[in-house]
Amino acid sequence: MILTIYSTVTPLLYRAVSIASFFHPKLRTFFTVRQGTLDALEKKINALPKPVFRIWIHAASVGEFEQARPIVSAMKKAQPDIDVVVSFLSTSGYQTRKNYPDASAVFYLPIDTKSNARRLIEILKPDALLVMRYDFWPNHLIAAKKHGTALILAAAVLQKNSPYFKPLVKTFYHSVFALFDKIYTSSSRDTESFREVFRCKNTETAGDPRFDQVLLRSRNTQRVAHLSPLFAHHTVLVAGSVWKQDELVLLPAWQELKHRPSLIMVPHETDHDNLERLSRHLTQCNISFSKVSEGIEHFDAINQVLIIDETGYLAELYSIASIAYVGGGFGINVHNTIEPAAYGIPVLFGSRHHNSPEAENLVECGGAAVVHNSAELREKLAFLTANKENRMRMGELAGTFVTSRIGATKKIADYILEQKRTRNDR
Repeated sequence: MILTIYSTVTPLLYRAVSIASFFHPKLRTFFTVRQGTLDALEKKINALPKPVFRIWIHAASVGEFEQARPIVSAMKKAQPDIDVVVSFLSTSGYQTRKNYPDASAVFYLPIDTKSNARRLIEILKPDALLVMRYDFWPNHLIAAKKHGTALILAAAVLQKNSPYFKPLVKTFYHSVFALFDKIYTSSSRDTESFREVFRCKNTETAGDPRFDQVLLRSRNTQRVAHLSPLFAHHTVLVAGSVWKQDELVLLPAWQELKHRPSLIMVPHETDHDNLERLSRHLTQCNISFSKVSEGIEHFDAINQVLIIDETGYLAELYSIASIAYVGGGFGINVHNTIEPAAYGIPVLFGSRHHNSPEAENLVECGGAAVVHNSAELREKLAFLTANKENRMRMGELAGTFVTSRIGATKKIADYILEQKRTRNDR
């Protein structure tokens, strides 16, 4: 009943939002980029040979798609003839991965009306639909279900204070989750919530495929091979994805340390204006620095801070680190905490981390610590720099946190491959 109401109301709602988009640039972009999507997609799909098995992967944005990438790689390695198509809700997701080599088509998810959903399914004729983490659009799910598509939800999370648990919202999502043939969660706690609260008995704990991806990437450190010798035999603090708010907490804490580690800073934004602002700030703090783009021949790891003003370094930079500080926790939300943890080093970040279950779990297991101000950060850094055993103990907990959570990729990929075998046998 509630999904029927949703399907009836959505065309009116989208019409109202489209009118409002004339006064809101981001909303206007949302509608503009979707113009002609189905026509262009139909032309592209019709030009492809008929697939043996087609899986449609939907992700809200880049972060969610990163969870899908190891699954796609595993499927393609086992069955190269599988056809993959990918949809995104966000502009940033589409723009970043529109040329993803393992997909025969990458497109914006059309607006969630019954007519759009029916046409999309007619074009794709997907054998399976894999939705990553969240971003559920009922009309598309219902149309896929009617087509006979296997619906799979992966890396699903139900956080403690999630709106999903509120009475009216819970009723809606109970109907949505019931559409899925299989739900793979990130933790046993999530599995329990799906089973007990939403009565989804087809739920299984798999973990987060990002752990597999991060661990795999951690074995490749070629990007930073030329930097490693500069920091040999030094205690190194890598501050990754830092914003201005992080700098105001980090730099005073670092300057006041008795045993000051070598510092590598990786700004989240590497545009000219932000780098100029950071340079002025460091100069005002009497901190000598060097930018990686300007060469490292004369860099002094003891007396200078290294600024990474180019992209593509961060994940591998943690291989040089003794301690990691992850930015974002003094802004909207902390950035990726799995990447540094994979290298078995202590992880520190600000208090805004509650939208990242992996960050919360990392704190719970003892592999990370939350700091609320510069004084707390100084205290944590002093504890970790004064005694190597303290670092090793906390770092070991962080590393174990990652290695104990691998295996999601294989579990999810095996289920999809089984769907392929079952359909081919019909």
